[in-house]
Amino acid sequence: MSLYDNIRRVTPYVPGEQPQGNVIKLNTNECPYAPSPRVAAAIAACAADRLRLYPEPDCHTLKEALAAHYGVKPGEVFVGVGSDDVLALAFLTFFAGRKPILFPDITYSFYDVWAKLYAIPYETVPLGADFTLRPEDYARANGGIVFANPNAPTGLALPIAGVEEILAANPDSVVIVDEAYVDFGAETALALLKEHENLVVVRTMSKSRALAGMRIGYAFASKRLIDAMEDVKASINSYTMTTLSLAAGKAAIEDDAYFRNTIEKIIRTREETKAALRRLGFLVTDAKTNFLFAKKPGVSAQKLFEELRERGVYVRYFKKPRIDEHLRITIGTDEEMKRLLEELERLC
Repeated sequence: MSLYDNIRRVTPYVPGEQPQGNVIKLNTNECPYAPSPRVAAAIAACAADRLRLYPEPDCHTLKEALAAHYGVKPGEVFVGVGSDDVLALAFLTFFAGRKPILFPDITYSFYDVWAKLYAIPYETVPLGADFTLRPEDYARANGGIVFANPNAPTGLALPIAGVEEILAANPDSVVIVDEAYVDFGAETALALLKEHENLVVVRTMSKSRALAGMRIGYAFASKRLIDAMEDVKASINSYTMTTLSLAAGKAAIEDDAYFRNTIEKIIRTREETKAALRRLGFLVTDAKTNFLFAKKPGVSAQKLFEELRERGVYVRYFKKPRIDEHLRITIGTDEEMKRLLEELERLC
């Protein structure tokens, strides 16, 4: 027996590249616009002397703002360091049974990483040939369900009736709906919280509120489920959110006019880019996200990815079964998307 026999080995999640320099970065689904000016003001208003103190362990400043905005009670809100932190704690809290949890075969690639890391049995459920999630496929024994809606990287959204069908078929399982991209045109499951105690809705401020650098995620569920998550959090690290993050998150959630203006610009650019890609011969899903999922029949997606990268345009390529001929393209500014389209026209 050696020293290394007792070391946990995992295959980690690999995020998109963070290139430096003068490049067009369309590979990590960040917002192309700055956050609300109120965010900068809130951060500036935090006295430096406060940083020597621990932040609020219960994060009540942000929870109360989120509760007021979404029409729920503060006790029905959980916050964490980005939605990844919230999801990881949800996996630890709710997926402790012996039956396998279920999630799509094509989805956010952190789900299987957490399942393996926490020794949670799991099964992947194939999406349809058109990449749609079929609710009837989840009407079977399981230890929990998690899916992104809209899905990533396909960008497709499941209608609220489909979400409710999954919830109704699994009253004894916690169903986590990962709504990282819901603000870009999909239906939220929040209205189902009152009827389905097994529902957990997870959100992030990284995308639609332009705060990826602050790492702010949150979840909504019944108080009983939120309390269970809080107990797990307190068993790991009571002080997950920084003082600056709490202030920035509160300011961002309270500036609804700026948020809606940002969303409208991104959706408009997305639809214009979608139409332009189709004119170039690309097949593009009807994405309800801040990214597009596209392929050019007869053209290698990997080669396009590499050649765009050489030209200073970064998109995302997944060398995985069923999607290895697709590119995931974040929606940037109009100028950035114009440059992307120009390069693709040259390459194709």
